[in-house]
Amino acid sequence: MSMQRCGEDEVLTSIEDGEDVSLILIKRDTQSPLISKILNYADELAIKVIYGSENDLWRMSRSTSNGIPDVLCLVGRNPESSLKEVLSKGGLVWLLAGASYPVNIGFCIRTAEVSGADAVIIDAELNNQERSAAKRASMKAHRFLPVFWTSGLESILMAKEHGFRIISVEDVGDSAPWDIDMTGDIVLIVGGERNGISEKILAQSDEIIRIPMSGFVPSFNLQAPLSYVAIEAQRQRS
Repeated sequence: MSMQRCGEDEVLTSIEDGEDVSLILIKRDTQSPLISKILNYADELAIKVIYGSENDLWRMSRSTSNGIPDVLCLVGRNPESSLKEVLSKGGLVWLLAGASYPVNIGFCIRTAEVSGADAVIIDAELNNQERSAAKRASMKAHRFLPVFWTSGLESILMAKEHGFRIISVEDVGDSAPWDIDMTGDIVLIVGGERNGISEKILAQSDEIIRIPMSGFVPSFNLQAPLSYVAIEAQRQRS
């Protein structure tokens, strides 16, 4: 089910029905009785409110068949959760282990968000400027799910303590994505552009997926295998 509620009526109903609303996005300078009611609820329930342009709402809305909505809300995932909170709740978490190109990282964040991941962990030696570039490449997706810049190995060990299975995507695997159970609490891992996933992290894996390739050049760009696996995981979990 979509994590987005779209338009004044859907957002208001979501809040009044007690759904887990963590963030509300409102078009700047919008005024209406329903928006005022939504803002009152947000204040009462301590729901974060951010404001965007009409273009933001148009680009992020799941539907514009009835025009560009004035308000959207995020349900079921809190972008401000800590890693411990994410792991305690369970779900699907992506780890980018050793990725080094900001644009690739940004594309992966965007793909993880739109395919319903609960968080992204990034183990990468990027400076502040490079991290900002990755966020820009994500097309603001980093604002709508938790993104952690931290040690991949430590995160995996923590995830295992919370009962997560560890599934890596690497050339040494012998199973296709559709042959692996990707339901339940899982961490999915893709490696860096040059060196792939480290041996220490691979050793912690419960399963290793190999993406089929048929061409001459024996590798995909980083976001391609992530997208490949994310779509299959979404299918299995829907």
